[in-house]
Amino acid sequence: MSYINFSPTKLTNLEFTTKREIIRSNHAGSYISTTLNGCNTRKYHGLLVCPVNGLDGGKHVLLSALDESIVMKGSTFNLAVRRYQDGHLEPKGHKYLQKFDFEKIPKFTFRVGNLILTKERLLVEKEQQLLVRYIIEESPDTVVMQFRPFLAFRGIHSLSKSNPYAQTHYHEQPNGISIRLYDSYPSLYMQFSKEAEFVAAPDWYYNVEYIKEKNRGYECHEDLYTPGIFEVKMKEGDSLVFSAATFQGIPSTFKNRFKREVNKRISRDSFLGCLKNTANQFIQYIGDTAVDIIAGYPWYNSISRETFIALPGLKLAQTERRLALEVLSTYLPHLNKGLFPMSIGANLPLYNSADASLWFIWCLQQLKKQGSRFREFGPPFYSAMKEILENYRKGTRIVTMMEDGLLFAAEQGVALTWMDSYSHGAPVVPRYGKPVELNALWYNAVCYGLEMARNEKDEEFIADWKLMPEMIGEAFLKAFWSEEKKYLADVENGLFTDWSVRPNMVIAAAMPYTPMTKDQREKILGVARNQLLTPRGLRSLSPDDPAYKESVQGDPHQREAAIHNGAAFPWLIQFFAEAFLNVYNNKEIPFLKKLVLGFESEMTENCIGSISEMYNGTPPQLGKGAISQAWNVAALLYTQQLISEKESE
Repeated sequence: MSYINFSPTKLTNLEFTTKREIIRSNHAGSYISTTLNGCNTRKYHGLLVCPVNGLDGGKHVLLSALDESIVMKGSTFNLAVRRYQDGHLEPKGHKYLQKFDFEKIPKFTFRVGNLILTKERLLVEKEQQLLVRYIIEESPDTVVMQFRPFLAFRGIHSLSKSNPYAQTHYHEQPNGISIRLYDSYPSLYMQFSKEAEFVAAPDWYYNVEYIKEKNRGYECHEDLYTPGIFEVKMKEGDSLVFSAATFQGIPSTFKNRFKREVNKRISRDSFLGCLKNTANQFIQYIGDTAVDIIAGYPWYNSISRETFIALPGLKLAQTERRLALEVLSTYLPHLNKGLFPMSIGANLPLYNSADASLWFIWCLQQLKKQGSRFREFGPPFYSAMKEILENYRKGTRIVTMMEDGLLFAAEQGVALTWMDSYSHGAPVVPRYGKPVELNALWYNAVCYGLEMARNEKDEEFIADWKLMPEMIGEAFLKAFWSEEKKYLADVENGLFTDWSVRPNMVIAAAMPYTPMTKDQREKILGVARNQLLTPRGLRSLSPDDPAYKESVQGDPHQREAAIHNGAAFPWLIQFFAEAFLNVYNNKEIPFLKKLVLGFESEMTENCIGSISEMYNGTPPQLGKGAISQAWNVAALLYTQQLISEKESE
């Protein structure tokens, strides 16, 4: 029995399987995502979702679903599940699902009478190709399998509607057909590993309903086009591989290609195996040399800040590739006057992240601590670090160094830190002024810059910067520390000091270089443990605050207002753990181990084998936002490594 599995009773429970989602990617920007029973509940769900060159640079749903039916003894049994307007379900194939395993890839076992069928699916690495393998494990008779594809051909943020402009004619291909609904899209090639008869039966299926979108307050009904049905005769022991791709495949190669792809996957045979397997899902290769990190699935692309925070943890899941060097080398050309863009994949880069460049320096620092040699990255990285520090010192468009050495960040109507949710066009948590973690990162970056300068024997830099840490450190404590409150302010801007209890002070306490004493950090951790810590991460705001929101729910504006006013974020665990181990050394290892292992139940809760973007701050702490988030998975890998290192000491 595999590590991730469910009882037949749970698998035939429609509510249970509909709430659990699966996501798989292929390092080329494509993904498969649906629910455990195959009923799509989001407009982001689909079996082949991939980038389309020449359009908007985003991802597009080509193949929304593939209905499988078994015809035997004159009766047809449809294994699919689909929801229509007002909650009408048709078909109801969930009742045939008997077993689910997730060793390396998802494996579904269906029972229809005396027939047992298994289905496994994957995406080919670095190619826009879906492969689904079917095996008739047991069957007393020869049966006919029918396959009906449902096509969308639209961006992941939009919905398809029946229209006279769809090009519904198809072209015959080896063991299948190809079709292209609109000129701006590539053709979709649907082929089988053995001869299949295609019966043309063009039709639109109207008002397919996505309940997750409905609950989120968005448009939720879609029309999907189906060109017809494929039919294949099969008997006990027969296997069949279906391919959906943006290029013509060679049917005779499908079975071997499927086996080769499975062998590349990391086994999900433990909690750690699940985290490592999922960590690899976020890596995206662009061309021959560029490597990026997808921030989260299904709707995010890369986010520079999150890439730098996640990279030390994601690197721990890699055994062969020089992931850190490849990713940071990809980002380096995008550095502009000391700033990295919010996303390097955007058509129009926005340089509105005040902290991303300082996280870049922190990332270099962590990689060195993990054993990477600084010189491995070469002189360009040292030059980039100096460029960042010099530009922050003299001032950028969004960040200015004040006379006391602290950084002041402000741009009207723009959230410049990780707390970047918006409601009604304005930042929910503006944080204009001197954010505490920005200045903790700044102090750390200056100190680390001096450390590297000494290693590089850069006397000019040392002479120019050697007095800065003392000045910044004194100003930091004066601006943020309260001996009476025993914690750090969140933002100070000269006119107002925000004493909201937020996790940003924990990030500050976890920095390798800090002006704070051990006693001050201990007091901060005490406040954080009492008011912010949950089994699913640190809350973004203390429940004692009048602005606290218990759950992320309601319409889009209400949800955005709650994200950074109460939701719990797992990625913050690594900073809590780092500060905790620095202050308490080995005494609190059992507590931290229990905290990390508490996430093991999440492997079978929201997104199978992964961690959601955020969780409600108050029990029940349900997963919210994106179903799989890179820096959350990375944080657990990072924290486990910290604990292991302390135990080995």
